[in-house]
Amino acid sequence: MDVAPAVALGGDCLADVAMLRCEPAVFGPVASDPTVSRLIGTLAASGEKALRAVRSARSEVRQRIWSVSGENAPDTDGQVTVDLDDVLVTAHSDKEDAAATWKKTYGHHPLTAFVGHGPGGTGELVAALLRPGNAGSNTAADHITTAHLALAQLPKHCRRGRQTLIRTDSVGGTHDFVSWLAKQGRWLSYSVGTSDMPSQDRSATSTVPALLGIRPPGLRPTAFRSATRLVSAAHPRTSTEPIG
Repeated sequence: MDVAPAVALGGDCLADVAMLRCEPAVFGPVASDPTVSRLIGTLAASGEKALRAVRSARSEVRQRIWSVSGENAPDTDGQVTVDLDDVLVTAHSDKEDAAATWKKTYGHHPLTAFVGHGPGGTGELVAALLRPGNAGSNTAADHITTAHLALAQLPKHCRRGRQTLIRTDSVGGTHDFVSWLAKQGRWLSYSVGTSDMPSQDRSATSTVPALLGIRPPGLRPTAFRSATRLVSAAHPRTSTEPIG
């Protein structure tokens, strides 16, 4: 229990539980560094079992906090927005799973999911998939896994249905991931970017009734599919058909 408040106070390593020892009147007895280290070792040895327990506890705590947050809760307006994005984390020495990245750096390439708190707030991290530095940016399986973990962290009424919007940029614009989002029974809203439209065809999107599925004469089929993806990404929907 001592590690959680240490993190909440800004700690970024296990030794930062020392901050709590500075205020014994507030925090009482605090675990020693060896005790904390043994705890982390035990959790690591438990593997997936420990992860499931931690995720379940986080989900329960989050649901309770949202329920007492009133108008400051992310779902106060009836909609929850989950943003998926990858990030490069530089490693300055050899670390587990560190590898060369697509940006010619060295480190890790996790995929994260944040719940938006509106213009006046910051993102709330709900899931992170740890990946080696050479992991692909548009790997559909990783996006599906991260989205699944993120949805499991939301209150039950937000885990399916159009009130939950999943957003990602062009790296999430794969057929497999969009098909997963649009699966019948899941009914999620989604907004997925695209970057494969030829520049000479971009101006056509203003006149293409892409949402109606009508291809104007003279517009190449490949350009029309790109336009459809671009327009669909700007208009979240719950269709069971994949974009494109």
